[in-house]
Amino acid sequence: MSAEIPATHKDLFEKPAFANLGTLMPDGRPQVTPVWVDFDGHYVIVNSAKGRQKDKNLRRDGRVSLAISDPANPYRYLEVRGKVTEIVEKGADEHIDKMAKKYLGKDKYPFRQPGEVRVMYKIEPEHFSNMG
Repeated sequence: MSAEIPATHKDLFEKPAFANLGTLMPDGRPQVTPVWVDFDGHYVIVNSAKGRQKDKNLRRDGRVSLAISDPANPYRYLEVRGKVTEIVEKGADEHIDKMAKKYLGKDKYPFRQPGEVRVMYKIEPEHFSNMG
């Protein structure tokens, strides 16, 4: 069941606001990583490199939670719970460059490693909570 991101907090996706992404390890323990985050009007999008722990976790179990704090007011936040519905490599290189512009002011993602394969995870929001 899809839930719509509240209009009052959609601006958090336009700011260079980090999200803390919670995934599940194979034994069920939570694993949390700060990530750059995007929103296409329907899906919350996270970009990572293939083979990292969050990539392994998301491929095995797509249930996630993200908490995004407003950089101007950390008491204003949005939590999104949902499920990864699509994992895509096509367009992921361009997307990480877009995120580098948003978060670093750079046209190209400067931390790319040789042989790295970028991946986008499209997250269907199912529940949200917010403050501020």
